[in-house]
Amino acid sequence: MNVVADTALAADFVRLDGVTKRFGQGKPALDQVSGSIRGGEITGLVGPDGAGKTTLIRLMTGLMVPDIGGVEVLGFGTRERSAEIQAAIGYMPQRFGLYEDLSVQENLELYADLRGLPKQDRATIFDELLTFTDLKRFSTRLSGKLSGGMKQKLGLACALLKKPRLLLLDEPGVGVDPISRRDLWKMVEDLIKEGVGVVWSTAYLDEAEACDRVLLLNDGKLLFSGKPQQMTDRVKGRVFRVSGVSGRRRTMLAKLLDEDGIVDGGIQGEAIRLVTTPGREARFAASGDAKVGPAEPRFEDAFVDMLGGGPGGRSRLAEAQASLVARREGPVIEAKGLVKRFGDFTAADNITFEIPSGEIFGLLGPNGAGKSTTFKMLCGLLKPTGGEGRVAGFDLRRDAAQARNRLGYMAQKFSLYGDLSVRQNLQFFAGVYGLTGSKKRERIELMTSIFDFGPRLSMSAKDLPLGLKQRLALACAVMHEPQALFLDEPTSGVDPITRREFWTHINGLVEKGVTVLVTTHFMDEAEYCDRISLIYRGRSIALGSPDELKASVVTEENPDPTMEDAFIALVQGSETRDAK
Repeated sequence: MNVVADTALAADFVRLDGVTKRFGQGKPALDQVSGSIRGGEITGLVGPDGAGKTTLIRLMTGLMVPDIGGVEVLGFGTRERSAEIQAAIGYMPQRFGLYEDLSVQENLELYADLRGLPKQDRATIFDELLTFTDLKRFSTRLSGKLSGGMKQKLGLACALLKKPRLLLLDEPGVGVDPISRRDLWKMVEDLIKEGVGVVWSTAYLDEAEACDRVLLLNDGKLLFSGKPQQMTDRVKGRVFRVSGVSGRRRTMLAKLLDEDGIVDGGIQGEAIRLVTTPGREARFAASGDAKVGPAEPRFEDAFVDMLGGGPGGRSRLAEAQASLVARREGPVIEAKGLVKRFGDFTAADNITFEIPSGEIFGLLGPNGAGKSTTFKMLCGLLKPTGGEGRVAGFDLRRDAAQARNRLGYMAQKFSLYGDLSVRQNLQFFAGVYGLTGSKKRERIELMTSIFDFGPRLSMSAKDLPLGLKQRLALACAVMHEPQALFLDEPTSGVDPITRREFWTHINGLVEKGVTVLVTTHFMDEAEYCDRISLIYRGRSIALGSPDELKASVVTEENPDPTMEDAFIALVQGSETRDAK
């Protein structure tokens, strides 16, 4: 595939010339990557987990050298002048090494020692950085007690202790809520005004649109280099919104995705969003009386198109569900005044909602808002301080074992046993969920076939690529055909094709009557939900469908808000009310 290049001339802070890097005997982590990064710009290093982003950043730091090709940073070759490079750059690794038993101030002191910052300069620099990151009021708090967004801000502060010419940020937005991500972007935009060059690595393709230029990686190869709009323009005139859908929109989406000429598609509230092949007319056999209109293309649309399109609308997992899950007259998942306190801190305060059969219900909220606490109480992992939680009619306090047998759970962080093989994980979880004999063998064989585990059954789970780890986690969670499925940020970091495959399975299961509770920081995934509860400071501050939440924040300045706009406006509105 030819790389699309932007040839405009500017000052290059980094030059990459045919860079190849291998680890072991497999295919290269980076394969003949060439490109440049400029000063006074944000360059997005974009791609899914395993694309080669972290490897490329570590090559820029001089911590590693390429097997083939060259890397030049700020005029220095990384093979010969790594010490000079490291003195002139700021680097925030993906898993930033904060010391959680040290305070914010103590972490700054430690990293100032490591960077050789003169003691007489520290007070002024610390004050500037704490003000810049809005962490001054938290300077005495242990870093282990910070939210995910605040930890990333502290990481950024430590990377800026010596004003760098080039700032390398390895996935600073991963697992961070939209408000914290927006705050981080504002900070970085202020830096480039001073001429600093910034590399922002990300798996969030919407972040690519905010960059000045992009290097798009996939499977170690550079697919695109240039301005993000150049990439997005590849699908201009080929993106449509189908509104006024009669009947179940998930069923219609599945049919549309299997039509010739449909490259990609997804749920957008009550509507369906589609990407077509070139020349495809905006008429779709399954749309009936629905209205079809043009929609703004996104960077992700172009990326999926470049990869050859999404996985289609068929879910073998849902087709294997023998029949409709028995629909309960009452709710399948129920929260009644749930409260959870840790000492004098209230993490969840009077959380109440009901989820009927065959519905996707989203729990959204900023980092540290209480959504994960609520989630864990409802799947029996945390005992509530007060209130009641039920799954399939079983009280989670009194009948926890019966409730757990009715649910499947997929954790935020890979929760399977890394030292066990794929086959052993499938066998273990089948046993945990009470499957025995021929039923156990049948379900394991079915999961192996559906998710294509055959060639990897003997591989340790920890050695699988992230996309396959998530497939294995989902397979284990649905092994026993649960009534309720609990998904905690299930697709963070995976490639867009795997994300679509995942949601095709979920949509199909929901059409069979499975009830889903999901948390996510992807706002486009929130659009798949039938209803959403937005949690902030331990309380539910909004409850409704995605379209209802968006409609509640419409203004003259923003007549067509996105889910991210709604998320931020509702949280800020709650803060304003609390301040009065």
